[in-house]
Amino acid sequence: MSGIIGRKMASRGISALNMDKFLLGSRVFASRTFSSAAKEMTVRDALNSALDEEMSADPKVFIMGEEVGEYQGAYKITKGLLDKYGPERVLDTPITEAGFAGIGVGAAYHGLKPIIEFMTFNFSMQAIDHIINSAAKSNYMSAGQISVPIVFRGPNGAAAGVGAQHSQCYAAWYGACPGLKVLAPYSSEDARGLLKAAIRDPDPVVFLENELLYGESFPVSAESLDSSFSLPIGKAKIEREGKDVTITAFSKMVGYALKAAEILAKEGISAEVINLRSIRPLDRPTINASVRKTNRLVTVEEGFPQHGVGAEICASVVEESFEYLDAPVERICGADVPMPYAANLERMAVPQVEDIVRAAKRACYRAAKSVPMAATA
Repeated sequence: MSGIIGRKMASRGISALNMDKFLLGSRVFASRTFSSAAKEMTVRDALNSALDEEMSADPKVFIMGEEVGEYQGAYKITKGLLDKYGPERVLDTPITEAGFAGIGVGAAYHGLKPIIEFMTFNFSMQAIDHIINSAAKSNYMSAGQISVPIVFRGPNGAAAGVGAQHSQCYAAWYGACPGLKVLAPYSSEDARGLLKAAIRDPDPVVFLENELLYGESFPVSAESLDSSFSLPIGKAKIEREGKDVTITAFSKMVGYALKAAEILAKEGISAEVINLRSIRPLDRPTINASVRKTNRLVTVEEGFPQHGVGAEICASVVEESFEYLDAPVERICGADVPMPYAANLERMAVPQVEDIVRAAKRACYRAAKSVPMAATA
């Protein structure tokens, strides 16, 4: 099977040198702050356990995609599921995203609960007609007669050395479409709770994971390990409370925001970090309540600056909490260019911890000081 995946990756323009990074994606990022918990779990295992428990609980749930069965997933998210549930519920597909996404939508029309895995969300563009025109719009166009309980999941955003065609963030793309719910987990509890909620939801959900977080370990509570556990869609989490500036982030950037908050605390700036979790629906009440407390806002995302998630957050705050702002809103985004391949240019194209620190200082009208360099992207 390694030969098969190698040929498929070659057809996608991914070199053999990047094979290990493409399959494993386990790198350590900015430090995190959590309440004490009994054990730790990787994001990979959190996703795998959520899939396993939901497939066990509901025979209508099945998963399909490239290499999800015999190879046990390009990133091993579906490890062990083929042996446990068989080829009728864990289906390997050809390299035809439009084909298997369409099959999944049709199955959802008839009451099944498909989970469609894209090897990377960049490939979802091959299936975007089914995601937008078939899945997202059918409930509205049928006056509520047709439900489409389907999950589209896979890694999203920049990885490491995989070039422009494998590094794009689709949060803003799918977040702009009525009829979809769009989730972006950060921690293992996020991954378990949000994926379970997505599978149980009667509407189509786009579930944006991050390749570089798969191997990260996070503390997990006993509650989150219960098979009935789920997190509410549309509700953000305040990862760190503060009083001087609000920092919003999602997915991998939450870790960067938390690291920036630690650096800022040493310089007397108390930053509140909000893990969005849900891109659509967006938790506007939590964001605005925080801004009304801190009077300042910094948004962080890996995506392009124009028409981004941060731009929507800024619009919401200006519309609902403008009179509370004591400084201009700061947006930290990816560079407005296709992702470079060279490692030094790639690092410059994605937000770093020091970018967040500088933005927060500007919002707080603090003179810029030298800050420690962020971990190499």
